[in-house]
Amino acid sequence: MHTITSNIHSLSWINTSICWQQSRLLWLIEGDANSKYFHSILLNRRRRNALTSIMVGGVVVVESVQPVHQAVFSHLASHFKACKVEDLRFKTLSFVEGGRLIKPFYMEEVKGAVWDCDSFKSQGPDGIRFDFLEEFWLELRDDIMRFTQEFHRNGKLTKGINNTFIALILKVDSPQKLNDFRPISLV
Repeated sequence: MHTITSNIHSLSWINTSICWQQSRLLWLIEGDANSKYFHSILLNRRRRNALTSIMVGGVVVVESVQPVHQAVFSHLASHFKACKVEDLRFKTLSFVEGGRLIKPFYMEEVKGAVWDCDSFKSQGPDGIRFDFLEEFWLELRDDIMRFTQEFHRNGKLTKGINNTFIALILKVDSPQKLNDFRPISLV
C-alpha cells in the first residue's frame, strides 16, 4: 500500500511537471498575444489619470510634485470649509432615545452592527474588510468588545480610526484645474 501511494505521488508530480513544461513551451511558441494590447491600455490609463500639472486660480500652472500636493490640499481644505453646518436642521432625540445612548454596548448589538455592514466593500487602510471580522468573530469578539467598552467609558475614538482616503475622479477627459475632479472619500 505504501509503495502504491508513493508511486501515485511520484506520477502526479511528473504529470504536473510535464503540464508546466508544455504550458511554457506553448507560451514560447505563440507568445503572449494580449500583453502589448493590455500594456498599452494600462499605460494610457496611467497617463490619463496622472496629475502632473494643474492650473491654480485660473492663471498659474503648477508642475512639480510638492506644489501640486499643496494646491490640491488647499483646494480641498477650502472646499470643505465652504460647507455651512449651521444652516442644517437636525432631528432632536427624545429623553428615552437620549438615555439609550449612555447604556453600555451589548455583544448582540455590536455583532449585529458588524453583520449589517457590507462585507465586500473595499479594504480599509489596514487591508481588512468586514468579512474578515465576520469570519473570525469568535476569535476577535473579545477585542472588539473591549474596544467598544473603552469608547463608551472615555467617549473618544482611537486616533486615525475614522481616517479616509480621498480619490480624485475625473469629470472631464483632460483636466486642467482642480474643479475638473470630483473628490470621493474612500472610508
